[in-house]
Amino acid sequence: MQFPEEVVADVRTRLRRVAGQVQGIERMIEEGRECRDIVTQLSAATKALEQAGFKLVAAGLTYCVEDPERAEAEGYPLAEVEKMFMKLT
Repeated sequence: MQFPEEVVADVRTRLRRVAGQVQGIERMIEEGRECRDIVTQLSAATKALEQAGFKLVAAGLTYCVEDPERAEAEGYPLAEVEKMFMKLT
């Protein structure tokens, strides 16, 4: 399945942001920061990863609805994309 360029750009931006968050979390641990602060940042990074996944699945669902025959032929029937969505929830 080919994703629209704007979806790819958005997801890449989100992933770069998450990478920065993870590096920040590592520094927090090294510096001995408070557990609650670290957990807050872990939660934010997790949420950002989920949002990247939802963006991809939303694009996949749109693809399936707009061209179901082609999506199925490429191995992405609607039921498969629904399963991917459920993995993120």
